[in-house]
Amino acid sequence: MTPKNTICIWYDRDALSAAQFYAATFPNSSVGAIAFAPGDYPDGKEGDVLTVEFTVAGIPCLGLNGGSAFTHTEAFSFQISTDDQEETDRLWNAIVNNGGEESQCGWCRDKWGLSWQITPKALAEALADPDPVASKRAFNAMMEMGKIDIAAIEAARRG
Repeated sequence: MTPKNTICIWYDRDALSAAQFYAATFPNSSVGAIAFAPGDYPDGKEGDVLTVEFTVAGIPCLGLNGGSAFTHTEAFSFQISTDDQEETDRLWNAIVNNGGEESQCGWCRDKWGLSWQITPKALAEALADPDPVASKRAFNAMMEMGKIDIAAIEAARRG
């Protein structure tokens, strides 16, 4: 059954490679139908991969090979909630070590320019702590991090 709402993500030419990487990296992810261009278009030729249906962590997406007219920004990102440091490290490292780049506060960018927030549940819990002093300490610790260090967040939360 086709979902009513699908996230369409514009790629220069690598929608299939991106979808395959996501499917191999994130649980509950897969690559679906691939559509080929029935004719030439401004940034591609007949027979090129035009669209790729894929799922990332249960979210239906459509990758569109639209050319270089538009690029990704941090205004759109996938936020992936992780259970522990091992999962946080695995996902962060998969993105960064596959041509991506690190950013701050749990954000990184994949080699296709798409932004990801690799967010441990422990961070979300610390930031929502009803004690404003504890949540501020956790927030301040997070602001100094690239990849989130759960032990450091928990230590900051405790004071």
